[in-house]
Amino acid sequence: MRSVLLVEDDIFDTMTTEKSFAKFSIPHQLHTAFNGEEALDLLLGRNGADALRPLPEVILLDLNMPRMNGIEFLTELRASAEFADIPVFITTTSSMDVDRLATDSLGVSGYILKPLDFETGDLSDSLSLLEKLLR
Repeated sequence: MRSVLLVEDDIFDTMTTEKSFAKFSIPHQLHTAFNGEEALDLLLGRNGADALRPLPEVILLDLNMPRMNGIEFLTELRASAEFADIPVFITTTSSMDVDRLATDSLGVSGYILKPLDFETGDLSDSLSLLEKLLR
């Protein structure tokens, strides 16, 4: 089954994303990791996690997380030939230019500024774009 990996430590943002997928009828299974280490575990099938196969078509990635933040995760992701081409959308409260510069150099596909609220136009536009990319 086609899937998306959400890497997000905030349960409210996770639930909102799940509701948004349902609202927009995005026909992909949504897998969730609560930090970069958990996401790598899912991708690599380590620490008792089953490897996500087929690989997710898109990763939605928070930047500010404990244990392994989004930039650290993205750096490791891009260093692996197996995962280097997976499109990544950054979901973050950070509008700092330094974060954008760091992630731009790691080949992100786009940005979604939080708070994630599936009733607002910004997120609706972002999820509509995501839906089109996943077709």
